[in-house]
Amino acid sequence: MVEQDPTPGNTGPGPVLVGVDDAHDQQVVLRHAAAEAVRRGLPLHILHAVEWPLPAGASEIYREVSAPQAQAAAVLAPFTAQAHTEHAGLNVVAEPYAGRPAAALVERSARVSLIVVGHRGTGGFPRLPLGSVSWQVATHAECPVIVVRPGRTAVHPVHRVVVGVDTADPTAEPLRFAFEEAALRDAELILLTAGSRTRPVTMEPPGPAVPGRGAVARTENGPEDVRDLEDLATAWRHEYPNVTVTTRHVAGRPAAALTEASHGAELVVVGSHGRTGVRRALLGSVSAEVLHTAACPVAVVPVRPAAGG
Repeated sequence: MVEQDPTPGNTGPGPVLVGVDDAHDQQVVLRHAAAEAVRRGLPLHILHAVEWPLPAGASEIYREVSAPQAQAAAVLAPFTAQAHTEHAGLNVVAEPYAGRPAAALVERSARVSLIVVGHRGTGGFPRLPLGSVSWQVATHAECPVIVVRPGRTAVHPVHRVVVGVDTADPTAEPLRFAFEEAALRDAELILLTAGSRTRPVTMEPPGPAVPGRGAVARTENGPEDVRDLEDLATAWRHEYPNVTVTTRHVAGRPAAALTEASHGAELVVVGSHGRTGVRRALLGSVSAEVLHTAACPVAVVPVRPAAGG
């Protein structure tokens, strides 16, 4: 079954979309996506793209490729069966696609709530550059993207979500996504910052307003970072009172701290770097490194450009 475009005027939440290929470990990616759909009460769409026409050099490997839609449908069949078996009653839609897998997922990102891909996702051509699809989707999607690394994901992770926070320039989208994920999973949320600031800044915490609090000038280094993080946690607790929040400030590089915190966690959340209004070719350096090194799934959350940015 090929998914049709949503009807005009449909403003409800879109489905969870997972991109799969025919590698042996994709059942793990599918399982993560199905769990996300169940948590949210949303349909699960499973997409497999057969790149067509064939990329340069692939014709010698795939001499028998024909009818790409039929080939994609054949790959999708066992994933659809798995989702139905593991989650009875889940609304599952298979999307066979002929074309570039990254383009298909990014194009759909404006109409779905979440995209899930594997770290090595290649859309059915495992000899193409590893991670090319997941990298492009995480960089360019208009919705949050969870990248799953099957070989490094704990079978029974601790109920913990970790989000990286820059207290000098906090952004609401990754924090909101992290709080919502922690609430859906009944998990502890770790707000983690690393390093220290060396110049004064003025910060207005995002989230619900707290009476009597305004913008506060910050001028100190590490200890002040800790206070900023506590202030931020306090502001967000008003909106998510049932989420257990722990703040953690560590010395060192932020990417290394997040990677260390990812061991045993269910999810690490980072923001994209697109705050200028210009679609970037690369993620921010911290997000990019965490995406490559984390020991658990990583959610990359797009950050809307600031007004006038």
